[in-house]
Amino acid sequence: MKFSSLGLAPELQRAIDECGYVDMTPVQEQAIVEARRGRDILASAQTGTGKTAAFALPLLQKMCDKPLEMNAGEVRALILTPTRELAEQLGNTISRYAQFLPLQVNALYGGGRTSSQESKLKAGSDILIATPGRLLEHVLQCNVNLSKVEFLVLDEADRMLDMGFIADVQGLLQQAPEQRQTLLFSATVSGAVEQLAHKMLKRHITIKAAKLNTTADTVEHLVFPVEERRKAELFIELLREQNWFHVLVFTSTKDQADRLLKALKTEKLDVAVCHGDKTQGTRRRAIADFKSGKLQVLIATEIAARGLDIQGLEQVVNFNLPYLAEDYVHRIGRTGRAGQKGEAISFVSREEERALENIERLIGERIDRISLPGFEVSNRDRLHRNLSESTSHRRSNKASRTQISTDDSRSESKAGTFKPASKIKTIKGKAKKGRGKKK
Repeated sequence: MKFSSLGLAPELQRAIDECGYVDMTPVQEQAIVEARRGRDILASAQTGTGKTAAFALPLLQKMCDKPLEMNAGEVRALILTPTRELAEQLGNTISRYAQFLPLQVNALYGGGRTSSQESKLKAGSDILIATPGRLLEHVLQCNVNLSKVEFLVLDEADRMLDMGFIADVQGLLQQAPEQRQTLLFSATVSGAVEQLAHKMLKRHITIKAAKLNTTADTVEHLVFPVEERRKAELFIELLREQNWFHVLVFTSTKDQADRLLKALKTEKLDVAVCHGDKTQGTRRRAIADFKSGKLQVLIATEIAARGLDIQGLEQVVNFNLPYLAEDYVHRIGRTGRAGQKGEAISFVSREEERALENIERLIGERIDRISLPGFEVSNRDRLHRNLSESTSHRRSNKASRTQISTDDSRSESKAGTFKPASKIKTIKGKAKKGRGKKK
């Protein structure tokens, strides 16, 4: 289904054309028409499925159909989102959609000057994008008035719950009128999200753009077994051999991110880091430089796992596997977007094998293991066999002293053996030509 078939306002259609949008994604096909009809919606959609347009375009069209002037501090459409990065990105994206419309789009988030945000709010906001904490500050300071809100969007609802923002959200909802249209978007729909939807929505419809916790078909998953201490070395080797020119790398902690940054800078690579200890300005510059191609590598913690929209990103590397299997889906959602191909590459130490099994169980497929010559890990079966033999020998000695049968000793030593490892693919070590593509 094409955007041109929606009969949108000429100014809105012109903006869509300039964005290069032609065909709608599944979530856009299902959500835009129902939202224009005024329905409350609970939408399950992974990142990279076009959900921003799915909720922003129908709201903009409804504002075109019924223009209203906002007074100082008033808000017509409120979009709540969990992080500063997401709020900033939504502000930029929705401003592009509204570029030919006489509408005021504002964004509020921590890290920005409260005084400058206050001055923007005085002009009134047709659309206000905000993180819950910062918006609550402005409400308490009487800088913003939510009593005129007609449209409310809760973006990344599952993340809101994970980050503990739900109390702030509920406090803000008490300031908004009950008679409003509410759209709730979430990458995953847990029992907690359904409970929240039951409280917030009225006679809503449920939209599922894809099977929950699945990854895009355009993403190829690969695992490199490697000792933890050699991960940085392996990453540098792959950067050179595979000719990766634009790579997003996720670590599980800020300390891991900083240590990897130091190792890559030693190799004279163009790299920056994005985590919670960095100022908002530093993080914003790092993301902007990465998007523009000034940086070859951007290292990020979970703070950037959602909301980053980087065109043509072909590789996402999990330097460490995430603690939660669901976060794997969110991380790798940065690649393989809008039908483009991508690679999700994970470095997995023996200590992370259980986490890998949880990820494979969640996404419903086994990920190929690739052994890079020179980085092989010790064979677990051989290690376990040696341990079993040693244990069996000790038990045999004990049995001879205590007259315990040899058969009982064997059955004990056999109980914990591992199943044979599956066949592993091997890269020959030749550098791939081009931009990281497979031949």
